[in-house]
This record gives sequence, C-alpha cells and structure tokens, in this order.
Amino acid sequence: MKKLPYLLLLVCLSVACGRNEPKKDEQPLARVYNKYLYMSDLKGVVPAGISGTDSASLVKDFVEKWIRNQLLLNKAELNLTDEEKNVEQQMESYRSSLLIYAYQQGYLQQNLDTVVTDAEIEAYYNDNQSNFLLGEPLMKGTFIKLPANAPEIYKLRQWYRADDPESIKNLEGYCYEHAEVYDHFNEGWVNLNEVLRMMPQGNGAYEQTLKYRKYLEVRDNNYYYFLNVKEMAPEGTVSPFELVKEDIHYIILNKRKVKLISELETSIYSDAQNRGNFTIYQKQ
Repeated sequence: MKKLPYLLLLVCLSVACGRNEPKKDEQPLARVYNKYLYMSDLKGVVPAGISGTDSASLVKDFVEKWIRNQLLLNKAELNLTDEEKNVEQQMESYRSSLLIYAYQQGYLQQNLDTVVTDAEIEAYYNDNQSNFLLGEPLMKGTFIKLPANAPEIYKLRQWYRADDPESIKNLEGYCYEHAEVYDHFNEGWVNLNEVLRMMPQGNGAYEQTLKYRKYLEVRDNNYYYFLNVKEMAPEGTVSPFELVKEDIHYIILNKRKVKLISELETSIYSDAQNRGNFTIYQKQ
C-alpha cells in the first residue's frame, strides 16, 4: 500500500476538523469531545483504485491521527492564553510569505540566466581564493597494506613508485592477489589524514616527512604499509579547482538570483511610487 504523503495528511487533518453536532443521516467514524468525524470528511484521503484492505487501513490510520490531532488541539485551547491563540496575524503573514515566494520563483524561472561558463567559474575562483582554503590536507596517490609474509615485496617497491603502464599493471595484479588494502586514488582528491590514520602511529609521525618526499614505507609486526603521494594540497592552501567548481557554479547562480529579486523589488517599488500607490506618513 502506498502511504499518504505526510504533507497531504497534515492538510487533510487541518481541513477535517470535525463537526460540533452529530449528523442524523451518517454514522460517525470517531468522536473527540463534541467533535465528530465522518466518512464524508475524508474526501481525497483515499485514492481511487486501491484495494478494500488498503483503503480500510488508510482510513484507520487517518482516524487515529485525527483523534490525536483533536486531543492536542483541545489541550492547546485549554492551556494557551487568548493572545497566544490569536494566530490570525501569523497565518496572514505566512500566507503573504507563501504568495511572495511563489511569485519570486515564477519570476526567476522566466528571467534567470542559468548558463554559467567555465570562464566565469575560473574568474570567481581566482578572485576569491581566500574563501576556498583547505581545513585539512588532501592528496592523490596510492596506498597499500600488505601482509609481512607476502612474496617478492622488492618488486612491489619498484612498481608502486613507477608511473609507466607496465608497472601499474604489474602492481594492480600483485595487489589484487596479495594486498589486504589497495587504494588507487590518482584521479580524485582524498583526505590525507584519513589515509595516514590507516598506518601505524597515526598521522602525526608522517606529515613532516611528506613535505620533503613522496614515498612512505612503514612496517609493524604483521604488515607493510606503502604510500605514494602523487600530489598533495597542504592544509591552509587554496582548494584544488575541481573540488570547488560545482560550489562556485551554485554560488554564481545564487548571486544572480539575489540580484534579480532585488532588481524586481526595486522596480515594483519605483513604479508604485511614481503612480502614487503608497504613502509614507511622517510622524508629526
């Protein structure tokens, strides 16, 4: 059975607030104090075409929620002050906000230029690099965790440092057969600290070393750990462009939206002012 969407359920609960007097020509489904709920109040709650079992289950679920809603409403009526129960101003404010939002969204759909070129993104990146500083170091490279009894480890020492296709092919074959962990992330940036935490002694012992060399080999009682850092972006430096490109695309679009809405409001205000559609009464 497809469940009724939560928002629709809330709307139905609000509409089906119940009747203060029982109907003579219809059997009620439920009563809470002096309010009655009837099947006719549930129009739109039960979708057409569902089975009788599903329909009955949906009605039962709705009735239970309606009862809980009415009990909470009754408790609120008894305990809130008259001022707290006066929600007309809040409802009008909420209605106004919804209408304004709907109009603004429609205006944006018709007028917003959604094409953001790579040149615009790169220009924003270059002009605002202080906004894209890294909080943690990043790297591209290869990490291998190899049992200490693995065969011909000397070959792996050569392959994991090399860049030629034959060495990479040999490395992959060897690691798939013998390595416990083989992470090859040359195409995407990863958090360097998370990689170093997989090695003995955590990450603190190796950060300084990696500033001067690209390779690490560490051993404990059971494993060898090999790390080849192809590229590194240290903490506090500007984030690699490819990592923030999508964020910048969103930022540029959002700035266009803000500017377009501001221009719309200014245009409407100026037009109304010229037509004398509003007056500001100065306090005497």
